[in-house]
Amino acid sequence: MKHLLIAACLGALTVTAAGTAVAQEPAKKAAAKKAPAKKKASKKGATAAAPVPPKGEKWSCELGNSLYVDGNMLRDEVLTLNWQGKEYKLPRQTTVTGADRYYDSHSGLDLVVIPSKAMLFDRKEGHRLADECQTVAMQGGAAAPTQAGALRAPVATPLLVAPAQQPAQPQDAAQQQNAQPHQ
Repeated sequence: MKHLLIAACLGALTVTAAGTAVAQEPAKKAAAKKAPAKKKASKKGATAAAPVPPKGEKWSCELGNSLYVDGNMLRDEVLTLNWQGKEYKLPRQTTVTGADRYYDSHSGLDLVVIPSKAMLFDRKEGHRLADECQTVAMQGGAAAPTQAGALRAPVATPLLVAPAQQPAQPQDAAQQQNAQPHQ
């Protein structure tokens, strides 16, 4: 009877130990499967961090910074901005000041272009990233290639000045023509 009781206890212990071992094996397999997934994710992160070769026109800024704008400011509603090796899609925003503004709320980048220069702001951090940005043509004296600049009238004809009126003929001159005798 004692042998039977000992055999039952040993059987219960082996079943419990075997159940624990079986339960641990799938956990090890699941952990092994998760590890390669993390490696793949880290590889994707490494390729996303690699600098993107810039496309578009180079704008040289103060302090040796530069940005690249890909797109036509005269007609495109979304520009591609390359800043510090990363590309950002910046949609056009309407302004009341006449400046061209391209702002992406996701990244916080805000590109403001006026005829003499462009400025890049980080609205999330609340500071200016680049100032005095100009193209090669702008450095030579040309205005920025902006939509607002294209819509402006030439400087020779200011918008707020009324055109000069032709002097009307004085009534005396008209009366003198009528007063001459007809032959």
